[in-house]
Amino acid sequence: MANVAVIGAQWGDEGKGKIVDWLAERADMVVRFQGGHNAGHTLVVGENVYKLSLLPSGIVRGTPSVIGNGVVLDPWALKAEIERLGDQGVHASPETLRIADNCPLILPIHRDLDGLREDASGAGKIGTTRRGIGPAYEDKVGRRAIRVCDLAHLDDLGPQLDRLCAHHDALRAGFGEPPVDRERLLADLREIAAFVLPFAKPVWRDLNEARTGGKRILFEGAQGVLLDIDHGTYPFVTSSNTIAGAAAGGSGLGPSGVGFVLGIAKAYTTRVGSGPFPTELEDETGQRLGERGHEFGTVTGRKRRCGWFDSVLVRQSAAVGGITGIALTKIDVLDGFGEVKICVGYTLGDQTLDYYPTHAADQARVVPVYETMEGWQESTAGARSWADLPAQAIKYIRRIEELIRCPVALVSTSPEREDTILVRDPFAD
Repeated sequence: MANVAVIGAQWGDEGKGKIVDWLAERADMVVRFQGGHNAGHTLVVGENVYKLSLLPSGIVRGTPSVIGNGVVLDPWALKAEIERLGDQGVHASPETLRIADNCPLILPIHRDLDGLREDASGAGKIGTTRRGIGPAYEDKVGRRAIRVCDLAHLDDLGPQLDRLCAHHDALRAGFGEPPVDRERLLADLREIAAFVLPFAKPVWRDLNEARTGGKRILFEGAQGVLLDIDHGTYPFVTSSNTIAGAAAGGSGLGPSGVGFVLGIAKAYTTRVGSGPFPTELEDETGQRLGERGHEFGTVTGRKRRCGWFDSVLVRQSAAVGGITGIALTKIDVLDGFGEVKICVGYTLGDQTLDYYPTHAADQARVVPVYETMEGWQESTAGARSWADLPAQAIKYIRRIEELIRCPVALVSTSPEREDTILVRDPFAD
């Protein structure tokens, strides 16, 4: 059986939640492999709306779900999310949820540092969610992290706390803050350990057994390729690799197990927070896109910036992200526009570019080159076959395929999971 990895092909918020939920019903296991609770997926199942930050989308369907070692885990946020979903009738148990025992933890001191840095950054603010994601990843690669497995050995944590506090105390002193309260931190960890440890497992073993047994594994990415720490619009990026290749290292399954890579892209473009955005529309059209698309962040509630579809960026995402096919979402938001535009290139001074430049100053200066197409007045909302789509909408989708050099595998026409046009089944052998 083929495995499937779902990643964002833009700056995140592309509608991955619906697609992952749609695929999770047919998967045997769903895996989050990077990011933290700065990500957010909204799932609409009948009359119920579920907002997830840390938990894999499969949890709503009762599909065995895994939080992999590539994730940074805030255990208190995990507890709150599990309890909130429990109030909605979704119960996560050690039978349905497994957490990699080598998963690094987000601690209160990481949240503190995130906020202190952002407040002090002035014009250099990145626009983080202040949830400690970046500092936690720093401690992971700095070999200072406290991991899930350490919760079972808190009496032996002294040397790790020495390393951790030596680093954080120096930083906190620079901001005029007192040293880390080690006793308070240990007390907090003891309190949460009993909740987290029943979920802790060597998930690499479970995933390899599932693969050997011919099970279907769905890898669920957070954010999008344009926020990748290496390939995104640096420094306005997240702190992890969001490309499909990260599914291997972030889960322990290995690169040959990733399978079909489904990139999610909106039929237009949005971005939350700071950073360059070539096709951004700061006019009535951009406002109309935002209002019709209900463009507010799942986690932060921040209003998303909106603009026309940028084929240059998505083509680049498809190349570096290893994308096999695209799921095009929110085509219905474009219903009723007299004309629609697609960015097909950039100008940078006297240069014409068919790629997005690497340097932040060049990224901020590029001017989009647009191709204009006739819009459509008919509704695409709820369409479930090509025959249900207006001819101009089909032309728009086909033109996007040509420009991004990647086939459209499915089209989403509303938040409802059944309102999907399937072109190619990602789970097909």
